[in-house]
Amino acid sequence: MCCPRDVHDVDFTVERFALCHEREEAITMYSYTGKTALITGASSGFGEAFAHILAARGMNLVLVARSEEKLRALAQALSEQHGIRADVVPADLCREGAAQEVYRRTQELGVPVDLLVNNAGVGTYGHFDTLAPEREHGEIMLNVTALVDLTHAFLPAMAERKDGGVINVSSIAAFQPLPYQAVYGASKAFVVSFSLALWDEYRKLGVRVVALCPGPTATKFFTILGADELPMMGRMHTPEAVVMTGLRALEQERPYAVEGRRNAFGAQITHMSPLALTARVFARVMRPPKQEAMPGGERSAISLASRSRQ
Repeated sequence: MCCPRDVHDVDFTVERFALCHEREEAITMYSYTGKTALITGASSGFGEAFAHILAARGMNLVLVARSEEKLRALAQALSEQHGIRADVVPADLCREGAAQEVYRRTQELGVPVDLLVNNAGVGTYGHFDTLAPEREHGEIMLNVTALVDLTHAFLPAMAERKDGGVINVSSIAAFQPLPYQAVYGASKAFVVSFSLALWDEYRKLGVRVVALCPGPTATKFFTILGADELPMMGRMHTPEAVVMTGLRALEQERPYAVEGRRNAFGAQITHMSPLALTARVFARVMRPPKQEAMPGGERSAISLASRSRQ
């Protein structure tokens, strides 16, 4: 059991926890070269980092996001640099049926998907009653519905081949209630639960499923969200470090991975704490600044922050 001798020695606690959390497992090699990865939200942030790192490992790519121009520029650059095939599938995954359209497009291209990276995600921030319902609905469509639909589309063929992988990008927000980001936190909790269930269902069929849970990361997520000044931000990790953590988990056949020792420790502590207490603590941390009431009681059109949907 990882218990510090001195409860005030935070660094000691983190180090001890990290040793337990990062115990070396027998690494089962995962072959990347010549296989194909489909990455959603591939135009920036984590998605772009996944594209660069997987292309460098010899994977062909199917890049999915809304911005066709950005995707084509990225696809051309990676093809020229690494000699891989990179296809572009522009899609707005907030729309009903968009995941099925992406699947049909891969069938037309004749591309078997060996690794599915469900990265595209979006967040809202503010008092729940002030957030536009259509924005919250779009958040659920992207963070939950599209992720499930794409997994339904591509996982069966992986199971039939007895080889494949799915990386679902979640968040450390998954491990506790998150006032003022209620829908975002709940959607990421869904991703972790969903991924762990599939990990156990399919691990004996040769399909690896990982929930990747980053903490605060140096992307545009918090800027677009309007939450740059939150005191919980702390030291930002890089998208590349997060991606490498996810790929190590895939290679080691682990069901989930949290980037950063302190994030991993914090996720475990909050997960073991009483839920009501955790909600109250995070409410104090996450409380947005007061804003003047909008005329006529109009709901605020809170900005949506996507990791890489642009």
